[in-house]
Amino acid sequence: MTAKSAAAATRATVHGYPRQGRNRELKKAIEGYWKGTVTADALRDAATELRRESWRQLADAGVLEVPTGDFSLYDHVLDTTVAVGAVPARHRAAVDADPLDGYFAMARGTQDVAPLEMTKWFDTNYHYLVPELGPDTVFVANPAKAVGELAEALALGHAARPVLLGPVTYLLLAKPAPGVAADFEPITLLDRLLPVYAELLSALKATGADWVQLDEPALVQDRTPAELNTAARAYRELGALTDRPKLLVASYFDRLGEALPVLAKAPVEGLALDFTGPAAANLDDLAAVGGLPGKRLVAGVVDGRNIWINDLEKSLATLATLLGLAERVDVAPSCSLLHVPIDAALERDVDPQIARWLAFARQKATEVALLARALREGTGAITADLAANRADLASRAGSPITRDPAVRARTAAVTADDARRPQPYPQRAEAQRARLGLPLLPTTTIGSFPQTTELRLARADLTAGRIDAAAYRERMEAEVREVIAYQEKAGLDVLVHGEPERNDMVQYFAEQLSGYLATRHGWVQSYGTRYVRPPVLAGDISRPHPMTVDWFRFAQDLTDRPVKGMLTGPVTMLAWSFVRDDQPLGDTARQVALALRDEVTDLEAAGAAVVQVDEPALRETLPLRAADRPAYLDWATESFRLATSGVRADTQVHTHMCYAEFGAIMSAIEELDADVISLEATRSHMQVAGELAAAGYPREVGPGVWDIHSPRVPSTEEALALLWAGLAAIPAERLWVNPDCGLKTRGWTETRASLDSLVGAARRLREELAG
Repeated sequence: MTAKSAAAATRATVHGYPRQGRNRELKKAIEGYWKGTVTADALRDAATELRRESWRQLADAGVLEVPTGDFSLYDHVLDTTVAVGAVPARHRAAVDADPLDGYFAMARGTQDVAPLEMTKWFDTNYHYLVPELGPDTVFVANPAKAVGELAEALALGHAARPVLLGPVTYLLLAKPAPGVAADFEPITLLDRLLPVYAELLSALKATGADWVQLDEPALVQDRTPAELNTAARAYRELGALTDRPKLLVASYFDRLGEALPVLAKAPVEGLALDFTGPAAANLDDLAAVGGLPGKRLVAGVVDGRNIWINDLEKSLATLATLLGLAERVDVAPSCSLLHVPIDAALERDVDPQIARWLAFARQKATEVALLARALREGTGAITADLAANRADLASRAGSPITRDPAVRARTAAVTADDARRPQPYPQRAEAQRARLGLPLLPTTTIGSFPQTTELRLARADLTAGRIDAAAYRERMEAEVREVIAYQEKAGLDVLVHGEPERNDMVQYFAEQLSGYLATRHGWVQSYGTRYVRPPVLAGDISRPHPMTVDWFRFAQDLTDRPVKGMLTGPVTMLAWSFVRDDQPLGDTARQVALALRDEVTDLEAAGAAVVQVDEPALRETLPLRAADRPAYLDWATESFRLATSGVRADTQVHTHMCYAEFGAIMSAIEELDADVISLEATRSHMQVAGELAAAGYPREVGPGVWDIHSPRVPSTEEALALLWAGLAAIPAERLWVNPDCGLKTRGWTETRASLDSLVGAARRLREELAG
C-alpha cells in the first residue's frame, strides 16, 4: 500500500479509557458492595453502564474502534490472573465459592488470608497486583470477562478491539509464589501459558473479534537476549495459530529498542508504538528496521500520560513520516488513557487561559480523531482546529504564569554545598539520639491517621460555604487532640498529628504553592478504589507562606513526645502531579525543593526534632532504560538533599517509600542522606531489609510490619515474626517499628487493633533481646 492509500485507511483508536466514571461511580458501587449496601447484580449493572458510557464518549469523539477488556473492577493484571486461571492456592476456595468475593480477596485480603503483593505499574503511579507463580502452576483459560465485554460492545454497534495483557509481560511481571525458591523464573512457564492464550484468542474470534491487542510494555525495558528470544518464540507460536483474530502487539512508556526488530519480524498483523517523550526514538528505529511492510501501525502520537494539549502540527509531521513505513497507519494516544482524568470540560473553576492548555481523556480522544481525519482528508479538513491549536500553544508559551524571574534567579544560584548536610551521618546520629532519647526499636506511624466520614464532611462543608474557616479549624484541632492522645495511650514513641486537614499528600501542598493548579474533577486511579487528583504544574514554583508549621506547633504543644513535621518530597510532588513538558524535570524539581527547604527550616525553628520528607515516588519515576537512570537519580537525590540539608545535626530527617521494587535504587537511597527511612515490607515479606543489608546501608530503617492496604488486622505474633526477619538483616539499634504506609484509608477500629499489635510486638522484642 502506498502512503496515500495508508492515509486513506487511517482511523482513530485508543488503548484504554478511564474506568471510574465522571463522578467516580465505580468507586462508590464497589465500596458499597464491600459494605453490603450494594448487591452483586447492582455492582455488575453499574460496571456495564460505565463501559457503555465510555464507548459512547469515544464514538462521539470520532474514535471508530473502541477497546474492550480494559475495564476492571480492581486491576487489569489481576484480571489476567483470573483469565489464565493462575489463582494462588490460598485464594482458590474463596474464588470457587464466589468468584466476585474471591477476586476482591486476592486484591485486598481477608482476616484469614493475605492478598497478592501490590507494586507500581512501570514508571506510573498506578499499582498492579503481582501474579504469584511457581513450578506447579497450572494455567486454565477463563475467557468469560474478555468475551462478555466484547459481546457488549458489538451488540451496541461498535467496532471493538479486545485488549489483553501479553503473555511475555504477564510472566515478566510475576514473582515466585510464597514457598517457591526465590531464583524461580516465571518466564520459564511460557510453554504452559501459550496454549491458554490460544484458547482466549479462539474464544474472542468466535465472539466476533477482528483484532485483538496484546500489551507487551515490559519489552520497552532492558531485556536479555534470552528474554528477547522468548518473546520472539511466543509470537511465532501465537502468530502460527490458525483459529485466531489478527494480532496487534502494543508497547508504550518508552522506546522498544532491541525488541523492535523482534516484533517487526514476528508473524503478527500489527504493532502499536509510542512516539512521545523518550519513545520518540521509535521513529528512527522503525525506519532503520525497514518499517512494517504489509502491517498495521497504531501510532501513539498524543501523550496519554499528561494533560497538556497536543501540538497537532508536530504530530502530523510525525504521522506523515510513518505513512511510508507501514501498510496502514492509525492514530492513538501513546498508552491507555487510564492515566489521565476523564474530561477537562468539567473544570469550570480553572483560569480560562490555563483551561485552553488542558486535554484530559475526552479531549485526547478528540485530538486523535482530528489527526486521523487530517490524514484521511488532508489538513484542509481541520484548518480551523489547527489555527485554534496554534493559538493555544502560543498562549501557553508566552504566558507570565509559566515564568517567575525571582524563582529562576534563586534556582540558578544554588551551589553543591546547598545540597549537602555539613555533618557526616555518624555525627548526626549521635546528636539525634542524645536529643530524642528514644528506646530500642522506636515505634511510629508514617503520617496520616484515618480520614473519617466526619472529616470529609467537614471539608465538604467548608468548600460549600456551610461552615467558615474558623469552624473548620476547630474541627480539625479536635481531631488532632484525639490523635495525639490516642498515640500517647497506645505507647507510640514518635508521634504525628494525623493530617486531618490534608485532602491528599500532594494536592494539599500544591494548593499552597505558587505555580500549581488544583482540579475539582481530575480523578485518576491509583489502585482499586483509591483515586487521586494529581495537581497540575503550570508555572514556576515558590512558597508564599508556611504550609504546615502552625499544625505542627499545635500538635507538639499537646505532648512531651516528639511530633514529626510531615512533608511530601520534591520527586513525589512531580511524580504525582501532571508535570510541565516545557522544561527539564530536574529544573522543576529544584524549584519545588527550594520551596520545601523553606518549610523544613521553619519547622525546625518551631521546635521540630524530627522532620519526615516522603519520597514514595523515587523508585516509580526511575526511567525504564538503565542508560537513562544516572541523570534522573542525580537530580532526584539532589532535590531531596536540597530540601532537607538546611537543618542542624540534631534534627532527624526521615523519608518514606512504599510499594515499589527498591533493589534498583539502593545507591540512590544512600545518596538521599536521610537519617531514617521507612519502607513498605509486609507483602514482600521483609525482602527490602535484606536488600538494604546487602547494599551495606548504614542508617536507621523502618521496614513496615502492617500492610495498611488490606483490611486485615495483623496479630502481635505476625508483627513480631516480621520484626525478627528484619533483625536478621538490620541491627536492633538501627531498626524502627512502623506500618507500611499512612493510615488515611483505614478505619479507626482496625487502626487501633493493628497499632496495638505493632506496639506489642516492639515491646515483646525489646524484652526478648534484653532477656
